[in-house]
Amino acid sequence: MRVSATALTGLEGEWARCRWPWNECVAVSLRVHIGNKTAGEKATCGPARLDRMLTEARTAMGWLREGSSVPQQQIIRDFGTSRAKAVKDIRARLPVRQRAGIPRPKKKREALPSLNYTRRGFRIRDGRLHLAGGIVLTVVWSRGLPADPTSVRVYQDSAGAWYAGFVVATETETEPLAATGRVIGIDWGVKETATTTSDAHDLPHAQHGRKAQEKLTRYDRMMARRKPKRGHAGSKGYRHAKKLRSKLYKKVAGQRQDTARKWAKRVVRDHDALAVEDFRPKFLAQSTMARKAADAAIGATKRALMEMGRKHGRTVHLVHPAHTTMDCAQCGARAKHALPLSERTYTCTACGAVSPRDKNSARVMLVRAGLDPASADLVSPATC
Repeated sequence: MRVSATALTGLEGEWARCRWPWNECVAVSLRVHIGNKTAGEKATCGPARLDRMLTEARTAMGWLREGSSVPQQQIIRDFGTSRAKAVKDIRARLPVRQRAGIPRPKKKREALPSLNYTRRGFRIRDGRLHLAGGIVLTVVWSRGLPADPTSVRVYQDSAGAWYAGFVVATETETEPLAATGRVIGIDWGVKETATTTSDAHDLPHAQHGRKAQEKLTRYDRMMARRKPKRGHAGSKGYRHAKKLRSKLYKKVAGQRQDTARKWAKRVVRDHDALAVEDFRPKFLAQSTMARKAADAAIGATKRALMEMGRKHGRTVHLVHPAHTTMDCAQCGARAKHALPLSERTYTCTACGAVSPRDKNSARVMLVRAGLDPASADLVSPATC
């Protein structure tokens, strides 16, 4: 969104008024949790009690009554959802790293604005977004709304840009493409982000993060020199350096997304069915390839491919990755030992087929998915 100076003042004022109900909910929840309940506070700390607290506060505090009640009520709903999720995870005895975060106070210089409006708190007129309280915002529409939105969330990201996310109740419509009669197998990797049975559709490692690493290191040093002491707010220079780093991270994320979507569109347009390795790159975070694997953005690329296939009505088969590097795509024989990562050529001991390791794995995806490998565009393994 393009936010004028007047609209920015209004949004910051609404966020300042919304922080008070959230922080008060956190305080009440903590008192209930440790047992120091005041009169009238229920152990459940439910939404009815929190709604009454907000009504009483708006009656007593004029500055709180100056803002719209819609975002203030919605932030109480958000608090209830996050607290219920945290309590559920604690009762389930989940490890700390898997639990939802316990709601914490939102500080002025640390918490980014996020305002939720229901249908009665906003309207769209002449392509502009009108929020309760007389706030008018110019929206740069990414696409038209298929139906009337039921709610909207106005928020600011770490780079300082403002966005509006609309919730629309509608059915997903597919945009079918012309049939091609071809299929493709896709294997994920680190040397190349995606190796396919078609040489023309391989996705090389773009290395967007590596190209931006020099600037990221400089911004990290700027933040380290200005790092505030514990319990103190960051200085203006610290916040400026943090914003510069956030902008660069946002740019890199956009480059990765753009590369993934363009490649996914090309693959989906040229093939009727896709056999995709159901790869979960989480374990790579604990390996020596963690940095390069994160830069490859395998998870985002796989998600873009599946979304594009769903949008255009293509058949996407998710293939379990177990033993895909040990099986032969020609005869189906399985090697006795797993291949080390340094060995990039697969040689079948049963039939003698020789092919690049990742190309063989991509063809195994087709066989496991039950697709016809003859319709895949792949050079014969014996001649590779």
